[in-house]
Amino acid sequence: MTLGVLLLGFAVYAIFEGASSLFAAIRGWSYREDRWVLVLEAVAGIGVGILTLHRPGITAFVLIFFIAVWALATGVLRIVESIRLRGSGRAWLAIGGVASIIFAGLVLFRPLAGALAMTKLIGIFALVLGATDIISAFTLRGGRHLDRSGAWRPAEPRPA
Repeated sequence: MTLGVLLLGFAVYAIFEGASSLFAAIRGWSYREDRWVLVLEAVAGIGVGILTLHRPGITAFVLIFFIAVWALATGVLRIVESIRLRGSGRAWLAIGGVASIIFAGLVLFRPLAGALAMTKLIGIFALVLGATDIISAFTLRGGRHLDRSGAWRPAEPRPA
């Protein structure tokens, strides 16, 4: 039963993460130079999530492999996006990418680790990635705003 809940939770999370990346790519299509990175991240998330839901009878080993491959792809794409991003918030995006790659490495090199250890590792990864995403979002949102045309531009400095 625990594996089923983990499977469903991961699938929903991956699809939601992919959909939010796709939304960000579509929303920023006219002004973002790195939209292709977001589209790739969306395809990876939605694809792995749908594949996980489509094959619910997969073994724990394959599920862990799906999670590791998704984390590796997401980590690399986040680092690429942080390099291409200008302004504040780059560091938190890169930290999230590095955390994803470290998590993927740990899972890929020790795929048969105990189920309890794996659930703790997934929980820690989810907390770190979620925290870096939230901090990155607030940092990026605070440093830019929309002008009347809907394009992002740097915020004007606040008076002292």
